[in-house]
Amino acid sequence: MSDVVFYFDFGSPNAYLSHKVIPGIEARTGAKFDYVPVLLGGLFKLTGNRSPAEAFAGIKNKLAYEGRETQRFVRRHGLTEYRPNPFFPVNTLKIMRGAVAAQRQGVFAPYVDAVYHHMWEAPKKMDDPEVIAAALTESGLDAAALMAGTEDPEVKQALLDNTTRAFEAGAFGSPTFVVDGEIWFGKDRLRDVEEAIAEAA
Repeated sequence: MSDVVFYFDFGSPNAYLSHKVIPGIEARTGAKFDYVPVLLGGLFKLTGNRSPAEAFAGIKNKLAYEGRETQRFVRRHGLTEYRPNPFFPVNTLKIMRGAVAAQRQGVFAPYVDAVYHHMWEAPKKMDDPEVIAAALTESGLDAAALMAGTEDPEVKQALLDNTTRAFEAGAFGSPTFVVDGEIWFGKDRLRDVEEAIAEAA
């Protein structure tokens, strides 16, 4: 079974919720999810998309329903650590560049876990460089090396390239999954993703 591509941005709570469910899917199927950092703001510009908070702001009952669906998902999967981030929306440029830097520094998995923790479990203002550095240090990571990595021109370009490839694959938001060339969007499609993995295998 080839890897399942997971295009993610830390700013999406639905990508966080997907991240928490993915290990169970990997255990059941033997597939591995290939986490690809993208910049959600860049995807929005490429596609003309907007965040749900903006897109649905004028639609009566829509955002309330979306919140209800999130709580159902949280209950279904026992995701009791999830907390809405009071600083949302957060500009994720720095922490997404940090994800690319973490890949190059060999600390990608702990970095992803740490940033998701500080975004959606013990939520902080994760677009403030001082807050980011303190959060990474708290999580046992080399904040100085990672923050320096976010300024590397190659890291910046790699994030742009990831975002462009996601757009070319059909992505318009996060979380987006690709299984055997087929694209799926949203945490609520994870059941379909798991079925697609089984069919591909």
